[in-house]
Amino acid sequence: MDLSSILTPSRVKCGLEGSSKKRTLENVAQFITKGFPVLDADELFRRLMARERLGSTGIGQGIAIPHCRLENCTGVMGALFKLNTPLDFDAIDDAPVDLIFTLLVPEEADDSHLKTLAKIAEVLSQTELVKKLRNCKSDEELYQVITQQ
Repeated sequence: MDLSSILTPSRVKCGLEGSSKKRTLENVAQFITKGFPVLDADELFRRLMARERLGSTGIGQGIAIPHCRLENCTGVMGALFKLNTPLDFDAIDDAPVDLIFTLLVPEEADDSHLKTLAKIAEVLSQTELVKKLRNCKSDEELYQVITQQ
């Protein structure tokens, strides 16, 4: 899977702030929706938090993949964030998270997005790629590294 099919340079942020999981997901929602007036940041935040209550999306090794279905989302969308400071995300290995790949799918989507979720997890399990992502200093560099693997 080519991640550039769901990720654009405008949905990549190197240096996202957040003092807690909740605050970080608020910032994620604000960042994603600023370019999409049909998407509501508060609703996105509520959906991401509801998904987190089902179980942490922290998959280990400093990576989280928060995801949800969303009204007015017209297709599968991804967003990638590198945090300034790793934070507790209740990850399965208890490691603090510093890389977040958010996945949004339309409300009426079937479960085919689970394959996309699995592919993202597979890509982010590549040690060398993750090392390169952590060394990125700009949004552009982060986008290039994740889409050219």
